[in-house]
Amino acid sequence: MERTGSVGGGFYSTVMTPHGFTITADGPFDFAGCLRFAEDWPVTSALPSDGRALRFAYCAEHDWKPIGVRVTAAPGGVEVATTRPAGPSIRGEVARILSLDVDGTGFAKTGEADPVLGDVQRRRPGLRPLCFWSPWEAACWAVIVQRSSMLVASRVKQRIAARFGAEVVVDGQPFQAFPPPVSLLEAGGLGLPAQKEEWVRGLARAALDGVLTTEHLRSLAPEEALAELRALPGVGPFSAGLILIRGAGAPDAFPGDEPRLFAILREAYGLPEDAPPAAYRELAAAWRPYRSWASFLFRATAYGTLDDQALTRPGPPAARR
Repeated sequence: MERTGSVGGGFYSTVMTPHGFTITADGPFDFAGCLRFAEDWPVTSALPSDGRALRFAYCAEHDWKPIGVRVTAAPGGVEVATTRPAGPSIRGEVARILSLDVDGTGFAKTGEADPVLGDVQRRRPGLRPLCFWSPWEAACWAVIVQRSSMLVASRVKQRIAARFGAEVVVDGQPFQAFPPPVSLLEAGGLGLPAQKEEWVRGLARAALDGVLTTEHLRSLAPEEALAELRALPGVGPFSAGLILIRGAGAPDAFPGDEPRLFAILREAYGLPEDAPPAAYRELAAAWRPYRSWASFLFRATAYGTLDDQALTRPGPPAARR
């Protein structure tokens, strides 16, 4: 799938036009489960939903121009309509957002070899990770949510989108696309503490330099990508995992130190309280090449939805919101 990086701009409203394509899933895929997850996920919970379509707007990573997207179920996959022509890059981005750019036919075999994972798969059959619209947006969320509640962080993110982003109309409904990195490169007044605003500007530079992009991050071994991400401003080990797994959609990464995930796995597998991080990495090695997917399923099943704040603020498991 072609992905290129270039800098674009322009803020305007647009309406749905008959640009469309289909994506066929390789392996099980539960679009209805994806919709239910989106409705509960704090980052997307503000999106209007009729229970039949996933609608969103974002700045496409290959040119940083806004686009609206509608995704509906289709035999063997999904039907996608967009507000502007969808070439290979956009088709690849939408596939990555839905984790349909990965052949999932072998994931069931992973569960057959690991009965604990297999039980989780049977509880959420065909559920694949729903990703952020881009690693850039995932990184900004990781900074915004640090030391904040997800509700407050979601509102701040929406205000940034309303002030600096583009309005895109999808099926008659207005959506605010989170602004491209060029728009926040020198922006102030984001409604964040000064340190966080400086971090966002640093992340914008990294995105424009091609570092904070799907193409670059997926070209590296997961451990290398996590190390590079930890070197970015405001990005610690938890945020790095969020960006790589839920931003770039890397299917086979495993965060080296994530207390909430470790607590879920400790209970599921009966590990001792003092089990070292190496024990969890060894456990996850059996899930290759789907370590990200397996981790996502364990978290989604334990919490009902994925608590992304846990990737930016370590701590013990919390009750379901």
